[in-house]
Parts: sequence; C-alpha cells; structure tokens
Amino acid sequence: MKPVLALVGRPNVGKSTLFNRLTKTRDAIVADYAGLTRDRHYGNGKQGRHEFIVIDTGGFEPTAESGIYKEMAKQTRQAVAEADVVIFVVDARAGLSAQDHEIARYLRRLGKPCVLVANKAEGMSEGPQLAEFYELGLGEVHAVSAAHGQGIRSLVDLALEPLNLPEDEEAEESQTRGVIKLAVAGRPNVGKSTLINTWLGEERLVAFNLPGTTRDAISVPFERNGQKFELIDTAGLRRKGKVFEAIEKFSVVKTLQAIESSDVVLLLLDATQGVTDQDAHIAGYILESGRAVVLAVNKWDAVDEYQRQQLQRSIETRLVFLKFANLHYISAIKRQGLGPLWTSIAQAYQAAHRKMPTPVLTRLLLQAVQFQAPKRAGMFRPKMRYAHQGGMNPPVIVIHGNSLEHVPESYRRYLEGWFRKEFNLVGTPLRIEMKTSENPYADKESG
Repeated sequence: MKPVLALVGRPNVGKSTLFNRLTKTRDAIVADYAGLTRDRHYGNGKQGRHEFIVIDTGGFEPTAESGIYKEMAKQTRQAVAEADVVIFVVDARAGLSAQDHEIARYLRRLGKPCVLVANKAEGMSEGPQLAEFYELGLGEVHAVSAAHGQGIRSLVDLALEPLNLPEDEEAEESQTRGVIKLAVAGRPNVGKSTLINTWLGEERLVAFNLPGTTRDAISVPFERNGQKFELIDTAGLRRKGKVFEAIEKFSVVKTLQAIESSDVVLLLLDATQGVTDQDAHIAGYILESGRAVVLAVNKWDAVDEYQRQQLQRSIETRLVFLKFANLHYISAIKRQGLGPLWTSIAQAYQAAHRKMPTPVLTRLLLQAVQFQAPKRAGMFRPKMRYAHQGGMNPPVIVIHGNSLEHVPESYRRYLEGWFRKEFNLVGTPLRIEMKTSENPYADKESG
C-alpha cells in the first residue's frame, strides 16, 4: 500500500505550497466528507518508482480548546494517526515560535517518524538562522523552498527512508497471482460491514489475518467456488475473540489505499440516500486509479418504486463515467442479490487482464475507421495505421498513425465502444493512447 506523509505545522508556514509541490498538481483530492474540515486535503505524489499519499492539514494548535481551531486540531491529529511519516513544517524566515514548541512536544510524545522541514529557506541552507530549530529536539533541520522547488527531492527521500520500501515489487506480485484482491468501498453506513459479515458467514473462511502495519490495513483471504479472493476492507473490520465484528470507521486514507492495492473495487451505494458527492468523489478516484469496478446499491428492499426510479436516474447522470460497470441491486442484511455480484467481480477482473492481440486490434481499428472516419482538422485528416496493447489492469490500447493529435475526444469514445464490444471489456476502464509518427521530412521542409 502507498505510504502516507502528513504535513503538520502552525498556520502560514507554507504547508499548502509544499503539498502542491509534492503532488505536482492543484487538482488535489479534496475531502469534503462528513466530519472533515475543508482545509484537509489528500493528494498523490510520486518520486522515482515510489508513489505516496500526502495529507495537507490546517494550522495546528494542539492546546486549542474551542471553536474552529479545536476542530482543526482534531483533524490534524487524525491525519497524524493515519500517516506513516510526519513532515513538520516551520517557517525559516519567521523563526521559532511558542506554537512550534507545542507541536514538537506533541510529535515527540507520539514517537512516530518525523522530518523537520524549514520552509522559505531559499539562500539560507547553511545560514545560522536554522540553528534555533534544533531546540525542538526533532533532529536534523531540512531546509527547503516549496515556492522555488529547492530541496524537495531530498526531502521525499528522507521521509521515505525509515519505511524501507521494496525496490522491486515483482516478488510480492508473484505470490498473490491468481488471487483476486477485492476492495469494498463506499461512504460510512452504506452497509459495507453488513455485507462483509454476510460473506464471512456464508462463505468458507480460509484464513483471517491482521497485518501489523502502521496503516492497520486489514485483509481477509477467503475462497469461493475454487477462486481465491483477498478482501481489502475499508469498513474497519475487527476480530473480537471468536466473533467477527465490523465497525464503521471512515478513513479517507484507508479508502484510497484499499482502492490502489485492489484488482477490483466493489463500490457500495445506499438506496435510501441516493448518489451523494462522497459517492461521486470515490467513484472518480476509482476511475483515476484505473481499477476494475462493480457497482452495488444496498438497502434496495428499504425504498419504494418512486425512490428506485429516482435513484436509477441519479446513477445514470452522476456516475455516467462508470457506465462500463455492472450495476446490482442488493440487500446485504436480507442476503438478497449477492450471488450475481461474484459473477460481475470475476468478469471485471478478467476484463482488466484481457490480452488483445495486435493483429485483432489493428483489424478492429481499420474496421472502425472504415465505418466512420475521424473528421478532418484544418489541412489534416488523422490517419490511423495500426494498434497494439500497451498494458493491462487497466487495459491500454496504443494507436499509431499520423496527425493523431487532432483526434477529438468524441472519436476516442467511439473507438472505446468499438473495442469494448469486441473484447467484452465489462467492468474495467479502458485507456486509449495516440502516438503520431514523426515526419522525417519536417526539418527539410522548414529549412
């Protein structure tokens, strides 16, 4: 699972600027979830082969006792609890403050890996101004300038160092080949726990383990009709003596990590609540991650015909980008409609790992172009020559030709539908990449 880095510090030290630098985007995942303040953001970062999740927090005042500052402190503590490494940001220009000392005392008590970062330190890396921050008792002071991008690479290396991340993940993958990793995702109280407990009661349980990771990731291996699954739980499943008990404890980080490390995601919706912003956020992240997905609407027995029609319309409009996924209507508590779920999960997994031979892809491409050619763009009409598979999980189709940069998004969708139908790609995203051949005479013509 992706490691988690939490940015902590008092207000206006440049945490958000550093967050944007680490994630290399302004399009961070904004967690407008119930019980979370708006100033808590989640985003993805990558350096070399290592990917990680970054949490940006609001200004931290550990001793705040009321109002918005108490709420922000609560959210920061939650972020620190979810993190593998804390990046404590201080302001190199403003110098040390009493609030920095309070935060340092809190972090020292926790004993979690912590990197002390002096931001806004452009031109000050060797300056005596940084010496005072050693008073915080958190070891070396790492000077960076988030605004100018100075010291960021070495900061990430320093933060990931205590985690001993594997350089090569092939060995781990080979051990789990043939096992379908299934994540159950959804908002709190949609019935994830009920569904999981129903499965554990009905299916033959092969094993149950709680890996002792800092993120408390929970996996439940089990087998159904000869197929092995590994359930990656986001509901907070716990074992109490001999009894299995599930606690609905929503964690954005756990949900993102579960999605990332799965082969297939079962996105559970609540028939009594309709499709909410949270559902759309999670669905968007599943699509962005390229994971195969199955949609299930729980508590179908608890709504009348009018509500059912409204919900179906809502799914068609708000989750239109997941129209490739199978949709099921279930009742976890009454054990209704659960059988067909497994068929769709297996189908989505197989589609995500489908092999598509180059001759077949090229033949399909030429047929699609013959049936409907792409529109001319100015002087040029895109010319598609051949296609090959560029990856699996999700499937990637790479199309080669000339002037392909002029192919509109609508034509890409047309091609996607054409390929999906032929290869029965149900339940998986499909990515189409266009590669234009270079014109060997371009330099001569311009010269």
